[in-house]
Amino acid sequence: MTDKLAPIAAAFQEALSQATHTKELEAVKVRFLGKKGEIQALLVGLKDLSGEEKAQVGKGINELKQSLTQEIANAEARLVAQEEQAALASSWIDVTLNPQGQEAGSLHPITLVHQRLEEIFEAMGFLILDGPHVETDYYNFEALNFDPHHPARDMHDTFFTQGGRLLRTQTSPIQIRGMERLKPPIRMVGTGKVFRCERLDASHEACFHQIEGMMIDKGINVGHLIHTMKVMLSEMFEKEVEVRLRPGYFPFVEPGYELEIACLLCGGKGCAACKKLGWVELLGCGMVHPNVLKAGGIDPTVYSGFAFGMGTDRLAMQRYQINDIRHLHNGDLSFNRRFSTASQYQVY
Repeated sequence: MTDKLAPIAAAFQEALSQATHTKELEAVKVRFLGKKGEIQALLVGLKDLSGEEKAQVGKGINELKQSLTQEIANAEARLVAQEEQAALASSWIDVTLNPQGQEAGSLHPITLVHQRLEEIFEAMGFLILDGPHVETDYYNFEALNFDPHHPARDMHDTFFTQGGRLLRTQTSPIQIRGMERLKPPIRMVGTGKVFRCERLDASHEACFHQIEGMMIDKGINVGHLIHTMKVMLSEMFEKEVEVRLRPGYFPFVEPGYELEIACLLCGGKGCAACKKLGWVELLGCGMVHPNVLKAGGIDPTVYSGFAFGMGTDRLAMQRYQINDIRHLHNGDLSFNRRFSTASQYQVY
């Protein structure tokens, strides 16, 4: 059997010389040193030899096995080092080069406005609520004291879906859902998208954003409403803003008011955003109608409250000096990049 050792050693050397990477070396190792390899076959054959031959041949087999094992280890160390060097060379990066220009992302101006409004109202003790975009007629109209034949229910003003549902035309349904869940005293606001069939122009979009707010407690009056609006506006614009209240009709409040601010884009001189009037209608507000309180499960003989609703797109236009609402919705990245830092903006 000793005559088989030299041919195995020669075959091993030839196979080892042809192994150029670790996978090929592993195949060589399995062929010669594996459980079914050449060396193991020799060891199995020892059982057929006499005692003296077994000792002599077994010694030769062990010496060959140790030699092959050592050579495998040396070759493995060499090939691993070569492969590591090749990997480093293929993925090498010159860290001394100037980095590629990476632009920081930015929040959309509507998101910035919503975040700031929520901060302001949370500081005044208001809860932040949310509601679904697809609503029922009850939450969007009936519970808000809309007459069954009110023009807002018409298909020319509202997007209806199959099954009798609709895309909410205002964030006011959040108030009804909030009153159903909460008990007075209540302070709550909600922001989100709303949808209406609008003719598009510099100040109107079919999909836009609102914030809706409500305070309900015993003894709430118009004074509380005016104070809350003044605090909100002064915090939002970081300065005193000229405002005026005009009587207005909204089915869900009585009395109702329209709050306008002097246009910050033109300084009250008149522009496309304010329709040349110098004033921008910012929000509708008033004392919550008793029928709305009843719809929310609240006794209007015990509690009173105020409510307001505001288009946050127009608020963003005034805050960031944007003269066309369509810029907020057209997905223009060059426009959005202007808000990478919220405090830095220019007329757009």
